[in-house]
Amino acid sequence: MKLQHLSIHGQKIAFRSAGAGPVVLLVHGMAGSSATWRHVLPALAERFTVVAPDLLGHGESAKPRSEYSLAAHANLLRDLLEVLGYERATFVGQSLGGGLAMQLAYQFPERCDRLILVGSGGLGREVSFLLRALTVPGAEYVLPWFCTPGVCAAGNRLSRWLRRVGLRPAPFIEEVWRSYASLADAESREAFFRTLRAVIDVGGQVVSATDRLYLAAYVPVLIVWGAQDRFIPVSHAVAAHKVIGGSRLEIFEESGHFPHCEAPERFLAVVVDFLTSTEPARAPEQRWRELLRAS
Repeated sequence: MKLQHLSIHGQKIAFRSAGAGPVVLLVHGMAGSSATWRHVLPALAERFTVVAPDLLGHGESAKPRSEYSLAAHANLLRDLLEVLGYERATFVGQSLGGGLAMQLAYQFPERCDRLILVGSGGLGREVSFLLRALTVPGAEYVLPWFCTPGVCAAGNRLSRWLRRVGLRPAPFIEEVWRSYASLADAESREAFFRTLRAVIDVGGQVVSATDRLYLAAYVPVLIVWGAQDRFIPVSHAVAAHKVIGGSRLEIFEESGHFPHCEAPERFLAVVVDFLTSTEPARAPEQRWRELLRAS
């Protein structure tokens, strides 16, 4: 699943794509990349067309001094699907990617077949203390002292040595380290802080979809969460499930913020069952208008 590249609006966008069949768009979280889906992407590609981009400002995509709002990210994801020739897709988002999946479905409902939210942002105020602390003015001048290229290189060497002697860090640690190491260069850190401050402040998450979840009444929705999630509490999953009629809720008792990495076999089973047992959303425009007016 090697990275491919194309240019959209003059910016390099990296993505992984494989398979055939109904389209599944995989959207990673903050400071992440498409590599986070490495445990599940090959198996999904056996039955579906899978597209997993590096969001703008992340991974190998461009990191311009630009807007990193949810709406801007959603616009670019829509444009990526259009360039690749896909009119509709099931939107799968983890953490920040969950908020983006909801934003994409809200802005372009005619393109959304289903929604799968994995430890998703945008469903409540609470978020980890670390992320809130990083929104404090001046944090961007402190973080470089802890994310130097030398420190990241040393950590990568240690990881390689551990693998050679037969030891492997837990998937949760691997994902956290990938996020940390991605902030070693100045461009990535700037994009990270712009993205972070677009959705979080010192009080918690500032962007919420909870007042619009009723619009998902005609979209098949699957919510997947780790009961041990220390970044975004599982209570958000329970509350969203109660509001979205007909949604499915799967709580992975032994997993944290990355159930697709920590329990990939179960994650695949749950997602494939959902994809094959539900029909794509086809909400008439008139019904969408009625829902808005009724609110």
